[in-house]
Amino acid sequence: MPAPPVLGLILAGGQARRMGGGDKPLLRLDGRTLLERVVERLGPQCGAGLALSANGDPARFSGFPGPVLPDPLPDQPGPLAGILAGLEHAAGHGMARVVSVSGDAPFLPEDLVARLCAAGPESGIALAASGARRHFTIALWPTILRDDLRDYLGRGERRVGAFIDRHGAAVASWPVEPVDPFLNVNTPEDLAAAEALGLRSGSEGHVSGRSSGP
Repeated sequence: MPAPPVLGLILAGGQARRMGGGDKPLLRLDGRTLLERVVERLGPQCGAGLALSANGDPARFSGFPGPVLPDPLPDQPGPLAGILAGLEHAAGHGMARVVSVSGDAPFLPEDLVARLCAAGPESGIALAASGARRHFTIALWPTILRDDLRDYLGRGERRVGAFIDRHGAAVASWPVEPVDPFLNVNTPEDLAAAEALGLRSGSEGHVSGRSSGP
């Protein structure tokens, strides 16, 4: 099946304090950056291509196969600003939906976009979940929400979950065994655990995150 006409947005704006600073997506896992692994997983699923949400000098992401989008608002107000950048970029290019993922999640499921698109109406938000945990920044967003999101941020609001609650969301869930497909790397211990999972899975750290559900 052809990939849905959705823009894939990789969020790389975090300051990685628990990793000692820097860009977490540029950390290496078994010889390749986390960002390379996210691109490999997400890219084939997105018919409208990829974009990267990141502030600062975009040259450090020179190998990324898409535009690097800075926050459209000052003072780095968090992941919602990156999502707003993606929604505004997508709307400006005639795209109706964006799937956001974190740039430090190397085991994303290969059916992520298809299942999020199937989870709810085109005008609504759909969240990914693993087990009982919902992942607010791994989600499908309609671009029609961009004006409301800009107003929300303009009022000083920052909470992703609270914005989602304003609009409601469908949920698509994946199992956490044998590997949580949304495992993200926040600490050196997380990186070591991801390395072990990748090596245990076989060549190039490829861990299947495909759901057994519809």
